Amino acid sequence: MIPEFLFVEFVGKPAWLWLSFLALVGVLLAFDLGVLNRKGKELGVAESLKLSAFYIAVAVAFGGWVWSSMGPEAGMNYFTGYAIEKALSIDNVFVIALIFGYFSIPPKYQYRALVWGILAVLVLRGLMIGVGAKLVQDYGWIMLVFGAFLAVTGVKMLFAGDEETDLSQNKAVAWLSKRMRVTPELHGERFFVRQPHPTTGKLVLWTTPLFLALVVINIADLVFAVDSVPAIFAITTDTYIVFTANIMAVLGLRALYFALAAMAQRFAYLKYALALVLVFIGAKIFWAHFFGKVDPAISLGVTLTLIAGGVAVSLWRTRGDDKKAELPAE
Repeated sequence: MIPEFLFVEFVGKPAWLWLSFLALVGVLLAFDLGVLNRKGKELGVAESLKLSAFYIAVAVAFGGWVWSSMGPEAGMNYFTGYAIEKALSIDNVFVIALIFGYFSIPPKYQYRALVWGILAVLVLRGLMIGVGAKLVQDYGWIMLVFGAFLAVTGVKMLFAGDEETDLSQNKAVAWLSKRMRVTPELHGERFFVRQPHPTTGKLVLWTTPLFLALVVINIADLVFAVDSVPAIFAITTDTYIVFTANIMAVLGLRALYFALAAMAQRFAYLKYALALVLVFIGAKIFWAHFFGKVDPAISLGVTLTLIAGGVAVSLWRTRGDDKKAELPAE
């Protein structure tokens, strides 16, 4: 006999839908940690691309199920949301690479930290999406605030310069470093170790640089979510679609990290495409409010065209950079 609670609605969908998705995420994480990355190792670019292709295939298959079981509009919204979240998360990759570099985390320990970071992302983004859904439900005008925020953010991205980020001047990093006992060296893949206190000599719990890097990465992810969560709410207010598309994009991003980090300079112009996506989404909210809903197919088409265009222009404009870097200095 099937338990009745599985059919109780939770945020607009039966509980079994939410539990099934979380079970899928759990299986993927277990597969990542227990099989693929049971022993710490550096993930090469080729392996990173293969693993990313696997995650994309899972996301697309899930989207196909959404399309067939919930209808074409829900399917369109899922794929549009997934594409937007995936693209907006690419900037996050470059920040993550910067954080790992600052804390001197070798590549063989990075992937395990990224996978564990997903657990925090599930909670943090789940909370943000829950709060966003409540605001949209109770205050419909909040969508106009989201739209204005996204449009202004997109315009700022278009005209922002390429400034280097100095993590040593970051207030969050400084605050955490002062309030945590952090070992000066790594201890393999361990986040915590017990060592004597320098004053009392008693064994106390210390955090390692790997854990501090993980905390800073999740803070950065929370900052990026401030842009990405309103963006997907502009596509659909169905909390299930918003959450699943968001998490699927983040899961795959962790796998793609090593390939993107190695080719960061080749995506120099992608930020302009992402900026235009944000402006388009912001404008779409106002259009929907005053003139009527935009066809989901148009949203998906414009989003994919802008992202693909940004990738194509980036690869074309930087096509000779690798060869120039290999030339010996005269």
